[in-house]
Amino acid sequence: MKLLVLNGPNLNLLGLREPDLYGRGTYAGLEAFVRETASRLGVEVEMRQTNHEGVLVDWIQESRGKFDAIILNAAAYTHTSVAILDAIKAVKARVAEVHLTEPKSREEFRRVSYVGMVAEKTFSGLGFGSYSAAMEYFAKSEMPRGNHA
Repeated sequence: MKLLVLNGPNLNLLGLREPDLYGRGTYAGLEAFVRETASRLGVEVEMRQTNHEGVLVDWIQESRGKFDAIILNAAAYTHTSVAILDAIKAVKARVAEVHLTEPKSREEFRRVSYVGMVAEKTFSGLGFGSYSAAMEYFAKSEMPRGNHA
C-alpha cells in the first residue's frame, strides 16, 4: 500500500500557530510520527505540505496511478475549495480527510467540508492521531498491488 499524505496551509507552522488549539508538536514532529506509523503498518508513505491551493490540486491530479490512497489535511481549504473537491472527483482518488482539531466544534464556517463531501472517511480531533487513524483505516482495507486509484 502506497499512501500520499498532503497537508495544506499553515501546517508548516505547527508548534508556533495557536499551540493551545493545535498543540506544541512541530511539522517535523508530525512527519516523524507519520513515518513511524507507516513503518509499523508496513505501508509506504510520501508526505508533502504547501500553502498554495493550486499545488494541492496538482498533487492530487498527479497521484492518479501512483498511490493507493490520499490522506488529506486541506486545512483552511477544507472549507473553501471547490477546486480540491473537483480534483478528487476527477481522479477518483480514495481519500481520508484528517484534521488535528474537531472543526465541527469550532467556528460556524468550519462546519462545511468540501473535502468531506468526497472523502471515504474523516478523522478529526485526535491531534497527530488523526493521521495514524487514517493510515490504519487504509492499511486494513488494502487493495491488491497494482490497483492504484
